[in-house]
Amino acid sequence: MKQPLAPKRWFRIIPIVFITYSLAYLDRANFGFAVAGGMADDLNIDKATSSLLGSLFFLGYFFFQIPGAHYAASKSAKKLIFISLILWGALAAATGMVSNVGSLITIRFMLGVVESAVMPSMLILLSQWFTKKERSRANTFLILGNPVTVLWMSVLSGYLIDSMGWRWMFIIQGIPGIIWAFIWWKMIDEKPKDANWLSEEEKQQVEKELSEEQIGIKPVKNYAEAFKSRAVILLCFQYLLWSLGVYGFVMWLPSIIKAAPDMDIVKTGWLSSVPYLLAIMGMLATSYFSDKTLNRKIFIWPFLLAASVAFFCSFLIGTHHFWISFTLLVIAGGALYAPYGPFFAVITEILPKNVAGGALGLINSIGALGSFAGAYLVGYLNGKTGGFEASYILMSVALLLSAVITIIVVKSPDSKLSKTNQAK
Repeated sequence: MKQPLAPKRWFRIIPIVFITYSLAYLDRANFGFAVAGGMADDLNIDKATSSLLGSLFFLGYFFFQIPGAHYAASKSAKKLIFISLILWGALAAATGMVSNVGSLITIRFMLGVVESAVMPSMLILLSQWFTKKERSRANTFLILGNPVTVLWMSVLSGYLIDSMGWRWMFIIQGIPGIIWAFIWWKMIDEKPKDANWLSEEEKQQVEKELSEEQIGIKPVKNYAEAFKSRAVILLCFQYLLWSLGVYGFVMWLPSIIKAAPDMDIVKTGWLSSVPYLLAIMGMLATSYFSDKTLNRKIFIWPFLLAASVAFFCSFLIGTHHFWISFTLLVIAGGALYAPYGPFFAVITEILPKNVAGGALGLINSIGALGSFAGAYLVGYLNGKTGGFEASYILMSVALLLSAVITIIVVKSPDSKLSKTNQAK
């Protein structure tokens, strides 16, 4: 029986990247709670400006993805993430000290800029530590920082705003990022060869298997060739539409729930956390079976379709049946997150190492445009129409198209490969 490949990697690398990405995700999601919890009134922010502020983060996030990913792939993901942690912690805390909309606009944009390279850098780091058969699970443990953070942050933010106000919520939730930067620098290693906690034999085994995986991938000369490939272009559009649905949901779920009769900010926090419980279970299950079968496709598009159907049913039901609509939103939230691990595994499996980092940056940056569009358009439609039905339709259509593109672009493994892998 073949020995597991350096099991210590999971216990050393995964907890560190999980906590790091969790801290990064705080300031994407807590803004929606601040708006629902008094920020809009205190700073005289109208609904149109609120939509713009919610989405500005993703505009800053868009511009620096590719340079950041290239730096991480060619030089150091560790160093880039260390600097980002300090800067985003400081900017997040500074959000609680703003006195006017102008400074808030600047901070939201700059937050996006300093966080822009974190996601592709993390994925590149994981691809240097985990093999093809492990990658979906490794990616999922990273991205679990997203729903897990929103889960506890939803409850904590509700209590912090209720007891201390939205300003202290930002300050308290920003400081840990700065502290964690130094723990990250001490604990993380760029590649297996740098890790003094692995034996020489373990280092060589991991490096050997990672090198052998590159042999079967079709060579791609440079970024220009990679970016022009049909697969990368379609994956960009797929992720744009998917991100539109995700961040339309994440940014405005607290406001949707808060609009229900007899709903205070504490109840809003508790209810807003529920979809992320389902998301965590879905992500763990899809990543496990995706790695077991190496069939990424079947663990992506059905979930996007399920989220699309749930949003459309919410539109049909309307606002008069809150608990039915809320149940559908829980299903939508869970389905939106479930495919992340398999999706990001696809990118590093279809492109060679020399261009995979840049392609991750490009796809993630185009996704940021979708996030910008989702956060802005959902808020705009909610304010313009005085309800949520139009935004449900927008998210439903975007996710349906994303599912269709997934079916077209992501290949299923041949039956022989599937049988061989299952036998193992």
